[in-house]
Amino acid sequence: MIEIKIPSPGESITEVEISNWLVENGDYVETDQEIAEIESDKATLPLMASKSGKIEIVAQTGETIKVGSVACKIDTSAVAPKTKPNNTIETAKEDNKTDEKKTVENKTQIHDKDSEYDKVRISPVAQKLMDENNINIDDVINGLKRIGKSEVEQILSQKSNVGSVENKKEISRHVDRKKMTQLRKKLSERLVSVKNETAMLTTFNEVDMTEIIALRTKFQKQFVEKHGTKLGFMSFFTKAVSIGLKSFPAVNSHLDGDEIIYPDYSDIGIAVQTPKGLMVPVVRNAETFNLAELEIEIKRLADKGRAGRISLDDLSGGTFTITNGGVFGSLLSTPILNPPQSGILGMHNIQERPIAIKGKVVIRPMMYIALSYDHRTIDGKDSVGFLVKVKELLESPYKMLLGEKSADEILLDL
Repeated sequence: MIEIKIPSPGESITEVEISNWLVENGDYVETDQEIAEIESDKATLPLMASKSGKIEIVAQTGETIKVGSVACKIDTSAVAPKTKPNNTIETAKEDNKTDEKKTVENKTQIHDKDSEYDKVRISPVAQKLMDENNINIDDVINGLKRIGKSEVEQILSQKSNVGSVENKKEISRHVDRKKMTQLRKKLSERLVSVKNETAMLTTFNEVDMTEIIALRTKFQKQFVEKHGTKLGFMSFFTKAVSIGLKSFPAVNSHLDGDEIIYPDYSDIGIAVQTPKGLMVPVVRNAETFNLAELEIEIKRLADKGRAGRISLDDLSGGTFTITNGGVFGSLLSTPILNPPQSGILGMHNIQERPIAIKGKVVIRPMMYIALSYDHRTIDGKDSVGFLVKVKELLESPYKMLLGEKSADEILLDL
């Protein structure tokens, strides 16, 4: 009999919660099989069986348990159950039973067809006319071509005679109570601390998404064929942000005691909604990726998060965050900072709106973008300048490669 203990998910974490057992007590488990999901205040991780054998569960679902405590035991002397043989005789018997059941059901349906009109009242004159012409109720019902006012009024008058107790709607006053998970508790604490401990402001702008949408429409099929994933919007925003952070390093900074840290790299967190809550995996050195590489990396991290297999390394660090409320239909919002970072960019829903271009009103696909920032480390000039820079790069995507100059200017060395 061996003990399976709770592993340490990372530094500073002393306890976790058993969020879900993937096996039943007494089941036979194999070596390296995932047997449970454990949830810390930072991530959800799998608990693995180190040996094969019969499992004895010690810690129950929803129980908070110390790191290093025994979660379950495995009896390694237990013999693996044999696979049940394919019993042809039993299968044939089951098939016969199924056929017999279908026959009985068909007979019942025929009987029900005759009896479903039992409550229909037939006048003596109508019954005599039906008998003389050898027709039944079913023939009469099927022969009706339209429902008139008199028929509807007749039904309404019948319903009005039903007692008020039968017509009373059922009203529920039930309340569900669910214990907060460790992840939700930690998230709540962090959100409150951001509100109380930072000087958070938000600046807004809007982006004409015409060029990006045209690029995606034109090259989507080729992109999928070559890279195995769709070309989305997040890669464009991540690339634009990484360039903008180079131009405005204060937006990439964070406080550390009495010092302000200015990283020369862009570790960009991408907020992902998962069944366990909001998680922010980090794309390391995003400034070194091209659009295809960003799409592949973002998809990899998002899939791990939604599958509950994100690691602490994937979530740790980060110098800036992007969150997309537009996927849920948000038109405009104020994103909240992800500490200790000083900036977060909020994307929103794309809507066609009338805008003025060169004195003419045109309809364009527009998106509001919002930058929330910590005013202790970022001045208004830097925050607004950064957001304008991101807007310019998104509206002219080729500038992500060519810089401030146009292709014609580069060609002519101007």
